[in-house]
Amino acid sequence: MFDQSLLDILCCPETRGKLKMADESTLSTLNSAIAAGTIKNIGGEKVAEILDEALVTMDGKRVYPIREGIPVLLADEAILLSLEEK
Repeated sequence: MFDQSLLDILCCPETRGKLKMADESTLSTLNSAIAAGTIKNIGGEKVAEILDEALVTMDGKRVYPIREGIPVLLADEAILLSLEEK
């Protein structure tokens, strides 16, 4: 489980913008796409692991997975939600 008090000090490694917890709707949409095998991260790797938690940039364009309570804030691990950036 992610400690949400860390949100005050974490930021997107690309934009340096603030992050927020992904809501259930975003997680559901992402997990459906992951289950269908249609999601790749910025690094080009297929995302196969279902997300229980994730962080989203304030503009809603990038999602960073949280694995075992630890946010994975690596630029290549981000999942783009905006088609313009792909």
